[in-house]
Amino acid sequence: MECLDPVRKALLDDLDEGFAELFNAYRGLVFSTALRLTGKWADAEDLTAEAFLRAYRALADYDHERISALQPRAWIVTIVMNVWRNCARHKSRKPPPHLLDEPVETLDPGEGVEEAALRHETGDELADLLVQLPSDQRAAVVLRHVVDLPVSEIATVMRIPQGTVKSHISRGLKRLRTLGGAR
Repeated sequence: MECLDPVRKALLDDLDEGFAELFNAYRGLVFSTALRLTGKWADAEDLTAEAFLRAYRALADYDHERISALQPRAWIVTIVMNVWRNCARHKSRKPPPHLLDEPVETLDPGEGVEEAALRHETGDELADLLVQLPSDQRAAVVLRHVVDLPVSEIATVMRIPQGTVKSHISRGLKRLRTLGGAR
């Protein structure tokens, strides 16, 4: 039998403890992906919570064979992408409520003022640029350069051929360079 990664092994041993292992292993990846896709902290938190909720519900229906064949990183990113698409589709059908657009950002108490300011400024600039990309290009660039997925996994997550993934990444990066240079 092949050697399983710790997340799959934990999921096979006990769903609840395995899910905690999955959450701990991929929460940063999921939130980072969600933040770059949505461009807003609160939306990313909601997207992350919804993705993990859906993941847990799905795992409850999986048998041992399906869990042992699971590629957890690609699987959880696929869920994030699907939830993001569904939310975007839902928002396009319903006018947004008139609430505050920007939530108050939670500060890291261990982070210095200069580091926080630089991170916030760079993160805001990147988020502003990413939001201007078409959704397919944004997703491909985020999955490749933020999440660091290989092209083959991005193709699986986005359900498109690898050549199309490469094209989306290339065009997205070119557009980001153009948008970034215009600032």
